[in-house]
Amino acid sequence: MNSYIEILRPGNALMGAISIVLIAIIDKTISIPIILAMIAVFFETAAGNVINDYFDYNIDKINKPERPIPSGRISLKNGRNYAYLLFLAGTVCGFLISYLTNNWIPFAIVLIADVILYLYAYKLKSTPVIGNLAVGFMTGFGFVFGGFSLNNPTIIVTSIYLGFFAFVMTTAREIVKDIEDIEGDKAEGAKTLPILIGKKIPAIIATILILVDCALCPLLYFNHIFGIYYLFVIAVAVILFIYSGILIMKSQDRQTAAKASKYLKIGMLIAFISFVFGSF
Repeated sequence: MNSYIEILRPGNALMGAISIVLIAIIDKTISIPIILAMIAVFFETAAGNVINDYFDYNIDKINKPERPIPSGRISLKNGRNYAYLLFLAGTVCGFLISYLTNNWIPFAIVLIADVILYLYAYKLKSTPVIGNLAVGFMTGFGFVFGGFSLNNPTIIVTSIYLGFFAFVMTTAREIVKDIEDIEGDKAEGAKTLPILIGKKIPAIIATILILVDCALCPLLYFNHIFGIYYLFVIAVAVILFIYSGILIMKSQDRQTAAKASKYLKIGMLIAFISFVFGSF
């Protein structure tokens, strides 16, 4: 794979754009603004990945030495400039959405995303709790961005529901990833939650967040946002979520944390699929 494509983490960026696809499916509509919103989220997520790799160069030499920048396939300067170009592309898409819909909230959301993504990579990632919340917030923000891009009051409310779900589960996964990456973070002098207070309490916090989201899942059906098919599919995601919580509570070693993080990611993807089935 080309290094400049690999550093985008295209699967991760596409998963971010899925939030917009889901909002479009729920609203049963397709338009130029919603297509631009998908492209904007892809660019913004990719930009966040690249600028994160730029600032995490020393950490990744320990945790992820095979990545394009620490492996030397992309220079630090080129990585930084590439991130700036992606941020610009996402911002232009946000401007076009607002121009076409005469609603400047989407453009404002993209500008806020630019700032948060940059600050996260530069400083917030190593800040206990705040860094985890920032990633969760940005994931949930994608759904809200989709709702405002459609400029439909009903779908905006739905997007906020889904955004909150994504926010809670992503925050839990970020805490688990901090447990996984504790060795490299220590070497870099980062002050993540597991480094400051040990691994056990963060594992408990992550599990509580997972259980909260699992408990909230049925509300999307009972509040008539999704139909009965949603319940059948989301049940699979809930099983994976709970299993991940059990794993991280039993052991906080790197391998177990990596496995729990993977199952949480798969569970979130299945949850997104359940939103589609629930729209039928």
